[in-house]
Amino acid sequence: MSASAALGRVGGILGLPDDYGRPGLRSDIIAGLSLVVVLIPQAMAFSALVGVPPVAGLYSALVSLLAYSLLGSSSSLSFGPIAIVSLLSGAAVAPLAGGDVQRALALVALLAVMVGVLHVVLGLLRAGAIVDIISYPVLLGFTAGVGLTIATSQLRDLLGIVASGSDVFIEALAIVVPLLGDLHPLTAVIGVGSLVLLLVSRSVRPGFPMVLTLAVLAVVASTAFGLEARGVRIVGDIPSGFPVPRVPSVGLADVEALAGSALAIAVVGYAQTIAVGKAIAARSRQRIDAAREFRASGIANIASGLFGGFPTSGSLSLSSVLGAAGARSRVALGVAASALAVVLLLLTPLLEPLPRVILAALIISAVVSFVDVPGFLELYRIDRWEGVIATVTLIATLTVGALPGLALGLGTNLAVHLVRRMRPEIVELGRVVGTIQFRNRTRYPAVVADDGAIVRVEGSIDFLDASAVGTQLRRLVAGRPELRWIVLDASGVTELDATGLRMLSELAEGFAAAGVEVRLVSLRGPLRDAVVRAGAREALLDRCYRSSLSDALGSVGVDAAHPLRSPAHDEQAPEGFH
Repeated sequence: MSASAALGRVGGILGLPDDYGRPGLRSDIIAGLSLVVVLIPQAMAFSALVGVPPVAGLYSALVSLLAYSLLGSSSSLSFGPIAIVSLLSGAAVAPLAGGDVQRALALVALLAVMVGVLHVVLGLLRAGAIVDIISYPVLLGFTAGVGLTIATSQLRDLLGIVASGSDVFIEALAIVVPLLGDLHPLTAVIGVGSLVLLLVSRSVRPGFPMVLTLAVLAVVASTAFGLEARGVRIVGDIPSGFPVPRVPSVGLADVEALAGSALAIAVVGYAQTIAVGKAIAARSRQRIDAAREFRASGIANIASGLFGGFPTSGSLSLSSVLGAAGARSRVALGVAASALAVVLLLLTPLLEPLPRVILAALIISAVVSFVDVPGFLELYRIDRWEGVIATVTLIATLTVGALPGLALGLGTNLAVHLVRRMRPEIVELGRVVGTIQFRNRTRYPAVVADDGAIVRVEGSIDFLDASAVGTQLRRLVAGRPELRWIVLDASGVTELDATGLRMLSELAEGFAAAGVEVRLVSLRGPLRDAVVRAGAREALLDRCYRSSLSDALGSVGVDAAHPLRSPAHDEQAPEGFH
């Protein structure tokens, strides 16, 4: 292989643009260094959500960055610990660890490997659509619930309260509120002040490196004023050097116990990665390769588990740092990983005096944006039921926990979808005045027939809603005894199964016996084939089916000169009709 070909292959692996050169490399170095100064405290902070030492977050970040830089498809998506995945991971392993940190480390490493394997398998199966089971309303409610849960879980460290924790919002709140009088004053002042600084700087000066500034000032103050001796908890010992790869020391029972959580985290984590990747692609006109993202995420999580870390995902906040710093390719991730390796090898003693309250403030500031109040209000304006789904998911997440809350949200979404499927829309059509087009008679001034009705079915006619369709059509005929014909416009019918066919056949026969002729128009080709296969051709196709609405109307006695079909000379179409 020639040198130019080798360089081209490396460029393809790292996502280098065609015009990449020294300016591009310089931009990537700056972006990578900018990323690592935000990543270090964030990775350490999210370790607290998992319930493992801070160094585990640094290990997770290091190997995830390296894996994604070599395998990912986005040039400026950053991979590493994120709040939602960290909380779900901690909730999954805490009941099994029983307060044993070493066992928690082994379990969460196993969980990362399981999530990675699932991603690789789902990628091979091209199952990217699996993330679609988490609809936007469910994700909105779940994210808000997780954000409030995370924030509440960090109040202990923010205020210096000594108490047990919980990964359920209601329980965490019940623990902290009675102990507010026992807060540690100095810790509370530092925590609340740091949180205010982070939130204000984000609004006033978004580009200012407040996280780095605050971390440096906190380390200096902790050392200079002996904050640990004054009762302020610090990060403490952080081992130097690189992690040694090893298989987590666990048993088959642990794999079985974590299987459900691994699947949920795999779906949520991949959904987050794809959401961030698509947002970046929309701005930069890049293409996100779902198969590569599955593979990259899978290898990143497997590596994280083998090197003593926990599950990771694409991070919106870290990717925003890369974008703002002008990253041109995934070289920036390699730079960040190299800088983080130097920190792990030589500089961990500098991080040890960092007060834990700073990490709590960082976590809370990061999850404030999870509660999207305008998003909830918009949902209720657009579709009340989708607003209900989001609200139910939020309440469930707050009261029973993140994973059960997600499951209840998905169940609610499915139930609402099924109920709505079982109530298909039946629209009566009329000829819009001044035109030869047929529209919903309740939305437009329309001409209709005295002795007949044109109705359109929207959706499916299958085992879920065939009965409802038949009931509505029978109710229409029963309420209007003057009807002598019905034209059924099937252009909006998407599915037709055996139950639906039986209903339509019985309906046509019953209406014919009552003196009401039925005509069926605009049935899609695949659905007509289903009619033939079902042996209902004579009843529905030969006797009832017509190729067009005009033919159907003519077959029931509505000739071309009838007002239903022919506009009068003095008719004017309604203004704005299209």
